[in-house]
Amino acid sequence: MPGLYAQRTARPSALRPAKSGEVYEAVKRDIMLGELPPGEPLTEMELAGLFGCSQGPVREALLQLQEEGLVIRQGHRGTRVASCTADEAVEMFRLRQSIECRGVIRAIQHPSRTLVADLKSLVAEMENAAGAGDEYRLAEFDRDFHRRLLRDADLPALDPILHRCLVHNHRFKISESKQERDLFATARRHVSIVDAVERSDAAKAAEALAHHIATIVDLGPEVFANGEH
Repeated sequence: MPGLYAQRTARPSALRPAKSGEVYEAVKRDIMLGELPPGEPLTEMELAGLFGCSQGPVREALLQLQEEGLVIRQGHRGTRVASCTADEAVEMFRLRQSIECRGVIRAIQHPSRTLVADLKSLVAEMENAAGAGDEYRLAEFDRDFHRRLLRDADLPALDPILHRCLVHNHRFKISESKQERDLFATARRHVSIVDAVERSDAAKAAEALAHHIATIVDLGPEVFANGEH
């Protein structure tokens, strides 16, 4: 008998076999939006049947999701959706703030010519996603925004760490939302950061980022109550 995920997710069998990237995006979206709850089992055979492909693309997709910390693969015990706890979220918020606030200062010292234009473009993409009511796409552009800012800090080894923090922060924020959120306001929260970067004001940019991260969810002010940066 198919697992719960396969039972409740309809996919017409006439569709062409999915590629690993398509499996990855579909399963990631369902995890991020809470359609796949923590602890839910994911088997390669069932997912292959669901997406009309062989187990190879499914295995590749699950390995990508494992790299992001969204699933846990435990050999013969199979694969399950990873937990999304407040304790982990708190530590990732703190790590994020440390990386980003220091990174933006470095970025402003030697910014690329396209930095401000790229950031403004990503804010516009977030606003478009908000207008479409697509929280998942908004979160993707949000992550691109913060990673683009770090790119000019010339700290490439920190990018995968920041990406993982961003993924888990967004998943936690969505899971904690008890009511419909103002997605447009979420997109516009990035404008003050762009303004400070455009003025080459490193102190204000770091301050704007610190505030942005500390106010992502209600627990933020408690996490950073002592002014930690």
